[in-house]
Amino acid sequence: MAIKKEEIIIIEPKEMFVGRKDASITLLEFGEYESEECAKVNEVVKQLLEEYEGKIRFQFRHFPLTLIHQRSLKASESAVAAGQEGKFWEMHNILFHNRRNLGTTSLKLYSKEAGVKNKKFLEDLVNGTFGWQVQDDIKEGHSRGVKEIPAFFINDVPITLKPTYANLSAAIDSALKKLKGKPAAKKGAAKSKQRA
Repeated sequence: MAIKKEEIIIIEPKEMFVGRKDASITLLEFGEYESEECAKVNEVVKQLLEEYEGKIRFQFRHFPLTLIHQRSLKASESAVAAGQEGKFWEMHNILFHNRRNLGTTSLKLYSKEAGVKNKKFLEDLVNGTFGWQVQDDIKEGHSRGVKEIPAFFINDVPITLKPTYANLSAAIDSALKKLKGKPAAKKGAAKSKQRA
């Protein structure tokens, strides 16, 4: 008698957001957990999420620079693993806070701090269970032209300026203004079609 293997559904990083799910603005970052610049900009993103609450959603995609930061890949995998229990953002912030100490044993401790209950967390890390998801993010980053991190996109448009609060908020404001004009035009067009 054949035993049917249980199918495991993995929540991909591209499915993990913070902010309103139906927000008209998506702020997307490619980054990694050992980078000082990414850690600094994480604080900027927190401010933006507060400032634009309800108007934007944020997504973090993994782009570990493993030639410079050898522990960044496993740190990314640990965040994806935490995301399987809805603890991605808790782990995300803990990893940035502890970016200088991202050994595998430390990652296990951070997962408990984030509220992860999975007893096989360390085993999954060692076996690279979530490695493919991180590799998919890296491939997507390359296809979008990412070469340096942090790299930001607003509604799929790359932000070429330094990711400061002023630059990112100006880009979000600009995207919001563009969107304000579009729905009104569509509504008017729909009304004129109904009259005809």
